[in-house]
Order: sequence, then structure tokens, then C-alpha cells
Amino acid sequence: MTDGTRLVRFLREFGVRRGGILLVHASLSGTGLPPAVVRDALLAALGPAGTLVTPAFTPENSDTSDRHRALTAGLTEQQQEVYRAGMPAFDPDVTPCPAVGALADCVRATPGAVRSAHPQTSFAAIGPRARDLLTGHDLDCHLGERSPLARLYRLHAQILLFRVGFEACSALHLAEYRMTPRPPTRRYRCVEGGGAWISYEDIVLDDSDFAAIGALIPHELLTRGEFAGKAATLVEMRDTVDAAQRQMSGYRWRTA
Repeated sequence: MTDGTRLVRFLREFGVRRGGILLVHASLSGTGLPPAVVRDALLAALGPAGTLVTPAFTPENSDTSDRHRALTAGLTEQQQEVYRAGMPAFDPDVTPCPAVGALADCVRATPGAVRSAHPQTSFAAIGPRARDLLTGHDLDCHLGERSPLARLYRLHAQILLFRVGFEACSALHLAEYRMTPRPPTRRYRCVEGGGAWISYEDIVLDDSDFAAIGALIPHELLTRGEFAGKAATLVEMRDTVDAAQRQMSGYRWRTA
């Protein structure tokens, strides 16, 4: 039995819904599996009617992101200006997404894949529902009601955390937009297509407590397992986002 076949069996037994929509966050380090093998196994488990979705985030094309600050740490002001001037514009057809891992970049680069147009928080998808899920991703809505995440929620997507924890679960950001009261906003700046710098306002995104939020999600909502020595978790997106929203609307603001 090949590695890909074993992974397909694992995914099906784990509960990946055939014909469904699956949002995947993954770390392949230590598996020995090429990302294309994992991609193909996920598509096989979903079947021809299923749609595979991954984040395709590009924080490195913004000078207001933590990723940009890490990349330019230690540079003088003049060196930072030179660095910014040389930053390539976002192009959904070719811009890589190394910050979210090898599987996500493989999905993005797959012929026929669809990618949403947001220059910082795009998603990539393969499958019959890919275009409907990813068309229309407003600039001033990274991961909220006018982003693909809201459509995934409405269409009862599953989330697979493959060898990563809830700290990587982008769907929890949708819960941030639904907090009561609404989170504060800030300015973002990035390089859009054509090389123009643009700025816009959106909520302050904060994933620093996502691992803790995941630990508080009721166990009966989680399917847990292990692959290549690390945990795998499968959840229904609606249940997860709703549970996270209740938590965030409570302790985040009680401790503010």
C-alpha cells in the first residue's frame, strides 16, 4: 500500500465527508510526504463532488504585518525603504504563500485551482464549488462576513487540522468579527496588483489565544487522531466558530 493510499484510508475513516467542503491547515514536516501526495489524498477522500480549500495568506507583502516586521528587523530606515520598494505586487495567479505551508502553496499552484483576490488573506481551492466559494473577497474584510470564510460557514464546511493545533485555525478569525461588542479596528497597508500601495481599515486580528480557545471547545465536537506522530483534529466549522464566538465575547472582554 502506498503512502497516499494509507492517507486516503486515514482521512475517510477519520470522518472527512465525501462530496463535502474541507478547509485544511497542515504541517507536513516529518511525514516524508510530498505536498502533491497529500493534496491528491485529500481530493480522493473528498471525491469528485468535494472541494478542498486552504489558506493562501501573504503577510509578507504588507509593511504593517508581523511577518514584514520580522523580515525587516535590524534594518536601518533607509534599508527598509529599499526593501519596501523592491517588494513584488500581489498577483493571485503567481504569488506564493510560504507563510501557510507547503500543502497550501501546492494547492494554490495546482492547475485549475481558484484563488480569492485579497492581497493579504486569500484562500485557494480545488473542486466544483471553488469559484463560488472564493469569488468576491472584499479588501476591508480579511476574514469576516465578506470573505470566503463566511461562505464556508454557511455551506457547512469541515475543518481539518492536520498535524497542527487550533493556533493555526483561520476560521476562528470569523468568530472575532462576530464578537459582542465588535473588536477595534486598525489600518493595514500592502502592495496590490500593479505595484500600487493601498491602505484600508479592518478589525484588529489576534490569533494569540487560538490555542487556548481550541482547548475549551467541547470534546464532543472534536474528532481526534494522530498521523505521523502528531495530532489531527476534524471539526464542523459551524460548531467551532459558534463556540469560539461565545468564548471571545466573554473572556476577551472581561479581561480587557
